[in-house]
Amino acid sequence: MASVRFTVTPTKAEDLPGLSDTSPDISSRSGARVRFGSKESVNRSDPLSEATSTAAGADTPDHSNVDQGDGNSKISSVYINNTHGVDDDDFYDRNLALFEEEMDTRPKVSSLLSRLANYTNLTQGAKEHEEAENIGEKKKTSKSPQMGTFMGVYLPCLQNIFGVILFLRLTWVVGSAGVLQGLCIVFICCCCTLLTAISMSAIATNGVVPAGGAYFMISRSLGPEFGGAVGLCFYLGTTFAGAMYILGAIEILLMYIAPKAAIFESKNPEGEGAAMLNNMRVYGSICLLLMSLLVFVGVKYVNKLASIFLACVIVSIVSIYIGALVSAFKPPNFPVCMLGNRTISGHAIDDNRCSKTIQLHIKEPAERVDYNSTIFNENSTMGPTFDSSLAPPVTEKTTYIWKQFCQGPELNASCDEYFLSNNFSDIEGIPGLASGIISENLWSNYLSKGDVVEKGSLSSSHVAHPASTQQPYVFADITTSFTLLVGIFFPSVTGIMAGSNRSGDLKDAQRSIPIGTILAILTTSIVYLSSVLLFGACIDGVVLRDKFGDSVKGNLVVGTLAWPSPWVIVIGSFFSTCGAGLQSLTGAPRLLQAIAKDNIIPFLRVFGHGKANGEPTWALLLTALIAELGILIASLDLVAPILTMFFLMCYLFVNLACGLQTLLRTPNWRPRFSYYHWTLSFLGMTICLALMFISSWYYAIVAMVIAGMIYKYIEYHGAEKEWGDGIRGLSLSAARYALLRLEEGPPHTKNWRPQVLVLLKLDEDAHVKSPRLLTFASQLKAGKGLTIVGTVVSGNFLQSYGEALAAEQTLKHLMDKERVKGFCQCIVAQKPREGISHMIQSSGLGGMKHNTVVMGWPHAWRQSEDPQAWKTFINTVRVTTAAHLALLVPKNISLFPSNSEPCAEGYIDVWWIVHDGGMLMLLPFLLRQHKVWRKCGMRIFTVAQMEDNSIQMKKDLATFLYHLRIEAEVEVVEMHDSDISAYTYERTLMMEQRSQMLRQMRLSKSDREKEAQLVKDRNSMLRLTSIGSDDDDDTDGGERDRVTSSGGGGGGGGGGGSTEHHRRVQMTWTKEKTSQYRAAHSGCSTPEGFRDMLSIRPDHSNVRRMHTAVKLNEVIVNKSHDARLVLLNMPGPPRNTDGDENYMEFLEVLTEGLERVLLVRGGGSEVITIYS
Repeated sequence: MASVRFTVTPTKAEDLPGLSDTSPDISSRSGARVRFGSKESVNRSDPLSEATSTAAGADTPDHSNVDQGDGNSKISSVYINNTHGVDDDDFYDRNLALFEEEMDTRPKVSSLLSRLANYTNLTQGAKEHEEAENIGEKKKTSKSPQMGTFMGVYLPCLQNIFGVILFLRLTWVVGSAGVLQGLCIVFICCCCTLLTAISMSAIATNGVVPAGGAYFMISRSLGPEFGGAVGLCFYLGTTFAGAMYILGAIEILLMYIAPKAAIFESKNPEGEGAAMLNNMRVYGSICLLLMSLLVFVGVKYVNKLASIFLACVIVSIVSIYIGALVSAFKPPNFPVCMLGNRTISGHAIDDNRCSKTIQLHIKEPAERVDYNSTIFNENSTMGPTFDSSLAPPVTEKTTYIWKQFCQGPELNASCDEYFLSNNFSDIEGIPGLASGIISENLWSNYLSKGDVVEKGSLSSSHVAHPASTQQPYVFADITTSFTLLVGIFFPSVTGIMAGSNRSGDLKDAQRSIPIGTILAILTTSIVYLSSVLLFGACIDGVVLRDKFGDSVKGNLVVGTLAWPSPWVIVIGSFFSTCGAGLQSLTGAPRLLQAIAKDNIIPFLRVFGHGKANGEPTWALLLTALIAELGILIASLDLVAPILTMFFLMCYLFVNLACGLQTLLRTPNWRPRFSYYHWTLSFLGMTICLALMFISSWYYAIVAMVIAGMIYKYIEYHGAEKEWGDGIRGLSLSAARYALLRLEEGPPHTKNWRPQVLVLLKLDEDAHVKSPRLLTFASQLKAGKGLTIVGTVVSGNFLQSYGEALAAEQTLKHLMDKERVKGFCQCIVAQKPREGISHMIQSSGLGGMKHNTVVMGWPHAWRQSEDPQAWKTFINTVRVTTAAHLALLVPKNISLFPSNSEPCAEGYIDVWWIVHDGGMLMLLPFLLRQHKVWRKCGMRIFTVAQMEDNSIQMKKDLATFLYHLRIEAEVEVVEMHDSDISAYTYERTLMMEQRSQMLRQMRLSKSDREKEAQLVKDRNSMLRLTSIGSDDDDDTDGGERDRVTSSGGGGGGGGGGGSTEHHRRVQMTWTKEKTSQYRAAHSGCSTPEGFRDMLSIRPDHSNVRRMHTAVKLNEVIVNKSHDARLVLLNMPGPPRNTDGDENYMEFLEVLTEGLERVLLVRGGGSEVITIYS
């Protein structure tokens, strides 16, 4: 059933522009215009139509001829002054009559705007969406996005930026790097993200942002290759971020919430690290499985939990600030036990006694109970310092920590030397904001793996040997440096893309994304910078450098500063870390699904599919597997630099995209966000690149190699996409710059290479007649230089445009098949000769113009019914000569080897007869670069006359080739003067007779055939009379054995026979027939033209030329009959166009008996040099 759309627009007649009161037919209509829109033809005589027409109050004629259109019916006959017909539908409007014939391809502005009004946030360039719009599918009624800047961008960015590093590693970063370098680390990382956010804001506000975030921005700005590479890097970064968050959550769980939940435990201290890593792997894998299941069940639960997790983060950060302020008045009590200047682990002090021994006073009478029950800690190794006569008796007992340094609990046990020479002391772990501890924490204190955490301001005996891991010190678990800390801290500033990822849910994405993202970055940067200052001002250096809080009895270091209890931070950071992990596991599969749906990486297509509701099931599975790899690494400090690399690479390309578009001044680059500059983008890009190599140069190289491999894969195997990207613009600018540089002057001889224009001919079915020409060109080029493949289509351009496009597609297909990199050009011309001339003149651009033309030999030109074929050939030779271009004409091109044929040994013979720039030397060298000709040797023949010294010529030629660095065998062929043979004379005579006949022939086709038969018979008669017999002389000239004697030479049927096919010509004339013919045709009955031919005498210059051709051919066939390819100089066409056919005959004679010939004509300039 046809669907009919009615649009009723109330309109008054006087409101219609251009209508006056004197148009009664129009004004008599009702003030309602009825528009029909249907996918099927609308018959105006339907009841519904009639009712509508009656309601309209006008007689509407029945239009039976209604064309189908794109959802709108078009009346085929439209009259400008037709006041009776209804012609005001969607396409035909009275005010747009000038444009009515183009409305199919150029719609009215009103219809365009109405379509734009229904725009939905679809993926740009996604084919299925475009098809869906064209088909006109029913759009689902969806809630219009209502999220503002605060809820849609600011808070999600905050939640993604604040993460596990702030709670677990920032204190350690400050302690190791010091406050100044810590501020520097935070500032560099925040600058990097701020500059990236500015670039991202410019890209995000340059048009409607599709849902998809950073990947879509980069891919649509830099093209599918960069987009795919960076998109996958961003995906891997997000996936590893999920693994890092899970590891952080498990670290909080096993270290600070439930230490006894550990499955693996170690008896000795050396194995504690390995046991902890195994615990992380087990619990991390379980946690990953649970999170993946939660994401699989439904993202709505993750989104509902997101606000709770964000609240945990905010509460935790606020508690840190309050705790820091409270510490100025009332510092929390977290004593740290020190031996000399070395920090003692709080786990080793089971009895809370930070001393070597304790003294217990024996109880006396009641009045002295208070005094006697006092316990004195003893740190001195010299014994009690009070007077024993005044004090009651005491007993001295060793503490629990004594046993850690001595071989027994006895006072006389053998103890560690450092333990004996240093005293214990208690220091405040959190001295407070007003303590001035920041002066100690200003400078860096990097440690190597296994070093003891020491406090420099405490005195210590330096005679001690290095600490043993068996002793209860706090040790550094990894070697720290500025670069390492940058790599570990950077993930805490990532997450700036969260707002752009939600662009589809925002009310005004172009306003919200820049404001929300930049505000979030400024907020987090202030929090991080102030946290560095607060940590350095409130917490002692030894506690800051204690990564896991061992010195404060296993408390989370940042938790010791929190108010009112460390548990606020512990619980808050655990939940926020879990939430961040869930967000990563939710976002990463969607990113992979978006890349897969773009179909730019073929092997990822399977990940574009998901559940019925669009949830990416397969992508989630792959994400979980990759995250499991990160969890198996098990160390937060090793996973963080990995995702740092991937995020930095993503940010680098965001900055590159913005800077590139700005510098190229692309017309479509009009961002609404105006506070950007290309210098800021390139500064951000430089910082990203520097941070990559600062944090870990080998990870940076690995990340770049991965991105490069993806880039090349998409380039070679990916789907073709055209997204109007900046790299295409960069290529255009670079090409323009290079072309302008090339224009400065002609290329030097050393830089000369054949820039080839290949002229191909198409048959009636638009198939290439000689595809081997392109094969030969590809072998000659070996993938280098410029190749233009051209053809000419006969006809008028307006009528033949479609044929030209089809011909161009045929050429492109053939170029792909032959793996020729180049351009194709198709010219439409009335005459092929003119088209070829235009192509030779106009192909190329600037310095990238062709300098060599490759064209085929006119096949069977003698028998061709179209005499224009060989005339076009000669005209092309003249045009290339006039344009100073080199010309290559392969003869018998069908016998040339294809690219797939195996290499065969043999020779490429060069017959260097005249010098025309050295093309003959260069071409074999270039051909031998290709695998087909690689095993061929090279022989160079040159011709010596009687007056030449052939021995000296051979020496000079060998020296010349030596200087040219070309290896070849050299031979000088002597050509003695000899009389012109009868064969040569006869061959010339036949050639001229044929030429004269064709010139005189202006007859009908039947008469022409009769005349041609007469010439053929006459030639046969001449052969019989010159040879004297008909024994085996009826073969074609191409396979003839020549017999030369003083009386005459063996002749061949060259006039009408085909040397191309080597056809045998059946002779029907004998001596008897000849005499009968002469008797019968003597007198007036002989046709006049034929009588002229009987009396013709050959031109002397033609005889000389034929003599040269015959003699050269004899020598060449004799020497090069077994060569795989023969190259020889191509003589130029005669200046007088009357001798064109003779010229073709000379070339035919010159190349008779040779299998593969390449006729070479230089362009007049030197193409090879002996100088370096």
